[in-house]
Amino acid sequence: MSDNRKAYVEKIKAKLDEWNAEIDKLEAKSRQAEADARISYQDQIDTLKEKRKNLSKRFKDLRQAGGDAWKDMKSGVELAANSLSDALRSAQSRFK
Repeated sequence: MSDNRKAYVEKIKAKLDEWNAEIDKLEAKSRQAEADARISYQDQIDTLKEKRKNLSKRFKDLRQAGGDAWKDMKSGVELAANSLSDALRSAQSRFK
């Protein structure tokens, strides 16, 4: 694995770990919310989990790609990462 690819994989893995922890925090907050708010929070959490699942799949595919194919897959990973990041920021602002 080239140094660039290895560094990129480590960067995305670290971000995924960070986002997983943030989603866990939001889930904990949703459990403490009142019933009406809990439903809204759960919808947002479900959206986050779906985006995380999409990113995880793309990331797995990138890690398994041979040769320089990972460079072609990088844009899809970036798009999925940005989508999850934006959704997480939006959910965090609503959970306050």
